[in-house]
Amino acid sequence: MSESHLVEVLKESRPVFAGNVVRLMVDTVELPNGRQATREVVRHCGAVCVLAVNDEDKVVLVKQFRHPIADVLLEIPAGKLDVEGEAPELCAFRELAEETPYTAQSMTLVQKFYTAPGFCDELMYLYEAGGIAPNSALDTDEDEFVQTVLLSKDEVRQAIRNQTIQDAKTLIALQGWLLG
Repeated sequence: MSESHLVEVLKESRPVFAGNVVRLMVDTVELPNGRQATREVVRHCGAVCVLAVNDEDKVVLVKQFRHPIADVLLEIPAGKLDVEGEAPELCAFRELAEETPYTAQSMTLVQKFYTAPGFCDELMYLYEAGGIAPNSALDTDEDEFVQTVLLSKDEVRQAIRNQTIQDAKTLIALQGWLLG
């Protein structure tokens, strides 16, 4: 069955804000029934996240304060694509080494997903790191403060049950790890 009866057609796109991470657009679209509607759209450069498990079968997580929610979250290492056209795989290597004491010998793409497609076009690439070792010489970004946390599968299950882990990308990655 064709999906053309679901498609909205962009008629106009007006920039409202352009920052370092996102651009905000107000778009006018034509709906499938011919009427027009307004869509507020956040344009994002894309990001990566990394599932890294050490030799003791513990997942590498980071605690980080997140200003929009005014709280500390427990997450897998992640970050935005910093350079226009940066290869997501290279970004994954960099983010793991910047946010944690670990480096990886390989990165395998597990999944790509949209983080909030109702209002944002951010595409996130989930990688699984292979051959990790605690030998990173990279520092975190100057505006980034993180704490590395290692959890076993049982500890992850408990953290999910008691809602210590609330970050979507982390829940996606860890559910796959727990089921694998």
